[in-house]
Amino acid sequence: MSTEISVVVCVYTEDRWEDILAAVSSVGAQSLPAVETLLVVDHNAALLDRLAGEYKEAEGVRVLANAGPRGLSAGRNTGIAAARGSLVAFLDDDAVAERDWLRHLAAAFGDPRVLAVGGRTMPLWESRRRPAWFPEEFDWVVGCTYKGLPQGLVRVRNVLGGNAAFRRSAFDVAGGFATGIGRDGDRRPLGCEETEFCIRLTRAAPDAVLLIDDRAVIHHRVPSARERFRYFRSRTYAEGLSKALVSRSVGAAKGLQSERRYTTRVLPAGVARGLRDAVLGRPGGAGRAGAIVAGVVTAAGGYAVGSLRARRSGTTFSVMEIPGDGETKDPAAGAGAAA
Repeated sequence: MSTEISVVVCVYTEDRWEDILAAVSSVGAQSLPAVETLLVVDHNAALLDRLAGEYKEAEGVRVLANAGPRGLSAGRNTGIAAARGSLVAFLDDDAVAERDWLRHLAAAFGDPRVLAVGGRTMPLWESRRRPAWFPEEFDWVVGCTYKGLPQGLVRVRNVLGGNAAFRRSAFDVAGGFATGIGRDGDRRPLGCEETEFCIRLTRAAPDAVLLIDDRAVIHHRVPSARERFRYFRSRTYAEGLSKALVSRSVGAAKGLQSERRYTTRVLPAGVARGLRDAVLGRPGGAGRAGAIVAGVVTAAGGYAVGSLRARRSGTTFSVMEIPGDGETKDPAAGAGAAA
């Protein structure tokens, strides 16, 4: 296969040093080699210098500083602008890819209409086992594929950004990831920047096809702090805030299209399973049912608060143009901005 793939890994803290090394190593072990691995460091000079020294002699690994504002979106845009491959894949800095990850992602681009392909992300629990109360329907809380997503090779509204590949040309069509949405280091765990981008992409290119191939597998580390209900509650609330931003950008009809099926079909079935397990005396059943209800309530609360804030004071974010000269330009004034 002649397709050239650039892999972008966005990093921000030395606390994940071993995870970063493992992520880069997993890219280097792919059955379909990447043309390069781009490590984009988010405004952390010490980490930038340390990684530059670590990979100074490494062939095919480049270390870059985030050329935009702090946050994951601008880091991804920096990697995209520097990428040489016709496909750009993203891997979380605390995840490792299985050997055939890139091969499966690349194979799904056989149809020229396919502009993005996502994979399956499996949790690596630090405690070595899933907490009994933690429902699989909410694995997105820890950045993983959740129960209710379609299986196999299927068409989707959006891919999940920590395990996905895009045609480089998709960013010429739709611009980059919007800043003002998504994660910023260890601050409130917002997200949804890939959802907003994918919806914007399909609006700009109505014939575009976005797929998930669940054979493209990565394993995502879940630290013990994220196995606790406190984080679960914080992350579901933040998801509601993020969805409010997405809806403000692309409209509620598109921004909540997939979520309606999830909340009306997938989650009620999960509650029913949890209650059934509780009646049968199986561990964690009542906890899972309760967590699903709590997750819905806190996400709805976050969405309401986010929508109210946007109406009262206005929320602004910018879509960055991704040039082909290796440098990310300033945000395009007004493009994709909500005021």
